[in-house]
Amino acid sequence: MKRFPAAVLLLFALLGAGLLLDVVTARPAAAHAAVVTTTPGDGARLEAAPTEVTIEFNEAVSLGAGYARVLDGDGERVDTGAAEVTDGVVTVPLRPDLPDAGYVVTYRVGSADSHPVSGAFSFVVGDGELLPAGSVDGTDSTDPGIATLLPLARWAGYAGLVLGVGVPLALATCWPGGWAAPRLRRAALGGLAAVAGGGVLLLLGQGPYAAGAGLGSLVDPQLLGATVDSGYGRTLLVRIALALLLAVVLARGWRHGRAPGTGLLAVAPVLAAGLVVAVAAVGHPVAGSLVGLAVASSSVHVAAMAGWLGGLVVLFAGVLRATTPRAELDAALPRWSRLAGGYIGALVVTGVLQSVREVGSFSALVSTGYGWLLVAKLAVVLVVLVAALVSRDWVQQRVGGGRRPGGSRRRVVAQAFSAQAVDDEPPASLGVLRRSVLVELVGAVVVLVVSAVLVSQPPAKASMPTPVDVTLPLRSASATADAGTVQVTVDPASPGPTTLHVYLFDADGRLVQPREISVGLAELAQEIGPLDVELAAAGPGHYVGDPVLPSAGSWTLTVTVRLDEFTAVTASTVFPVR
Repeated sequence: MKRFPAAVLLLFALLGAGLLLDVVTARPAAAHAAVVTTTPGDGARLEAAPTEVTIEFNEAVSLGAGYARVLDGDGERVDTGAAEVTDGVVTVPLRPDLPDAGYVVTYRVGSADSHPVSGAFSFVVGDGELLPAGSVDGTDSTDPGIATLLPLARWAGYAGLVLGVGVPLALATCWPGGWAAPRLRRAALGGLAAVAGGGVLLLLGQGPYAAGAGLGSLVDPQLLGATVDSGYGRTLLVRIALALLLAVVLARGWRHGRAPGTGLLAVAPVLAAGLVVAVAAVGHPVAGSLVGLAVASSSVHVAAMAGWLGGLVVLFAGVLRATTPRAELDAALPRWSRLAGGYIGALVVTGVLQSVREVGSFSALVSTGYGWLLVAKLAVVLVVLVAALVSRDWVQQRVGGGRRPGGSRRRVVAQAFSAQAVDDEPPASLGVLRRSVLVELVGAVVVLVVSAVLVSQPPAKASMPTPVDVTLPLRSASATADAGTVQVTVDPASPGPTTLHVYLFDADGRLVQPREISVGLAELAQEIGPLDVELAAAGPGHYVGDPVLPSAGSWTLTVTVRLDEFTAVTASTVFPVR
């Protein structure tokens, strides 16, 4: 019989389908990091050239293999090439004595979840011409080759973890006789090689991904060095090292079809646990709030996934073969039935925790692509649970799985009866269990496919419109000093009618009445605006407007305040409209 090759081919075929789905449905990376404000503001006209440009994000970012630069109308750099990052603020020093002209700021920085965040804005000095933000340096998108390579590498890691960790775990806990199967040994070692290989591809691909470069830059020493120096890169190095070490441990102890020795079995779980954490501690869990809880929950989720899928592979490709002794079958199935219940429980609990963190509300669940993918995943989970219940019922009725109420005597009689039943069971009756296990395996892999697609999607919570509430410094045209602050709120930040509140404060934090105030809105990527917002006084230093936002996008709001006849100050912020 050739069930094992068929099962492996099925697994990788489904993973390949998931990869195709991931690539086809891929959208530009939407990480948690977002621009809060820039200085100068987008579209600002300055009387004198500033000494630096700053970009403030809502969370810590890194330059790494990315960049932040300022270009003139000819695409020539006018910054000093010494951009720096402090927490969430990127500072780009400029060359002295810049002429009156228009300038474009372009940036591509790394967020905490390893996805690049890119954008551009423009300002003008003196009587120069304001340049569109996209007029120089071309587009800033991810290379198609890199966009294909990275999900492929992720899939290799997921599939490898199932085989490299899940298969040995199932043998150690449920079916010791499986250590004698060379095909399972090859599958486990091949899986760990896939984890290491996938980690190498991710390590090589992250630099070009962050820099917006192509496949030709995979071995660029500068980009690779930037990745290795990042937390993401160091996590990948740990993943690769642990996968190789675990492969060595299993290869040395898993010889001639014998189970690994006690000493090596004591080391292998530690390495496997570390490998699981190294796989889980990247992406969305390491960004946003409650990072420690998110990483722990993700680690349990990944471990349960590997244990469940690996056990199903062993069950379908090994335990349920016609050549398996009935005594081994009788011992393995009840153990697996109990473990599978634990795996499913862990997946459900941690899945709920992650969903709450990434979705946040029912409206986000039913109004975003991420939410509907999650609903589809839950629907498949229900089908898998039905198949799992069928398998569990078969095991309990024929192999005596689990405890029964009524004391030990009843359990002994049931076990004896079930053992006799299995001995007399015709091989054809195992077909029911094989089919239900196959449904579990296929459904579980489909769930894994959808889960991996979710990784590449912006979280539902991040895709929902959120009210804008920021306090910005008011600066003069020369950007030499602050002249108070302005508090701006926009609610809702979604296409259509919205409400804008503006509060003006002096340097001492007191509400101040200006001589003149104006607010403009623009979406440069779509060439919308600037749109003037009609304001009405609502109290001392307080103004209200009711603008209509024509479309979703990255909008720039600029407040211009004339405090007296000679002093004009501005503030600007960028906010997403979803």
